[in-house]
Amino acid sequence: MITYSFPTKIVLVTGSSRGIGAGVLSAFAKAGATCVLHFWDDPEGANRKDADTLAAELRVLANKPTIHVFSADVRNAAQVESLMKFVHEQCGGLDILVNNAGIVRDRTLKKMTLDEWHAVIQTNLDGVFHCCKYGVEVLRDGGRVVNIASVAGMVGFHGQTNYAAAKAGVIGMTRVLAKELARRQITVNAIAPGVIQTAMLGEIKPEVMAEYLKHIPIGRLGQPEDIANAVLFLASEESGYISGQVLPVTGGWI
Repeated sequence: MITYSFPTKIVLVTGSSRGIGAGVLSAFAKAGATCVLHFWDDPEGANRKDADTLAAELRVLANKPTIHVFSADVRNAAQVESLMKFVHEQCGGLDILVNNAGIVRDRTLKKMTLDEWHAVIQTNLDGVFHCCKYGVEVLRDGGRVVNIASVAGMVGFHGQTNYAAAKAGVIGMTRVLAKELARRQITVNAIAPGVIQTAMLGEIKPEVMAEYLKHIPIGRLGQPEDIANAVLFLASEESGYISGQVLPVTGGWI
């Protein structure tokens, strides 16, 4: 088993109060990185509660990682700029940016509202653009950007016009930024998760889930740890000659 170590690295994982983001942030914390736990402060306060709970759990790990917590709406460029300013002031810069924040609002094209379209595009695509635009200003040379895309952006699923379009856009953005940031030795890659066991799956009907499982040769749903392992590899020194790539983590679906 490969054990990664990031004791001198500053890591920001967007949308890391729960789900895949929490799994990725936890993996970096266990590997010794200084972590910035980002969340969106929803009106009900659920994300803040999850963020505070996760931060408290990580701070008592044996290696006593430093965990900073910051709220920002990735749809809002000014708030993202404030987030990156916070990272610079508190940590002196950034080494690894993981763009994970995202939402789903699944519905067929006929039934999808304009609000559902815009909500997903603004969060899942505009949000990644904002974080990359302002993130690279504080990202150190030789840094890493890992974007969490989706297998949906590669094959398209019924009822996900908005989500698939946004994730396909993230893949395109990844390939462009890999070229633009190469002169600074910053690598930019994307991971395309398949069906991962998170709370987001609660939005998928059981019969649809059963159909998904038929397409997974490994025979199980993915876990956040499966994505975290891939992210840590792409953030490591060993992946320094890999850039502009999309890594499907799908149990063999793709």
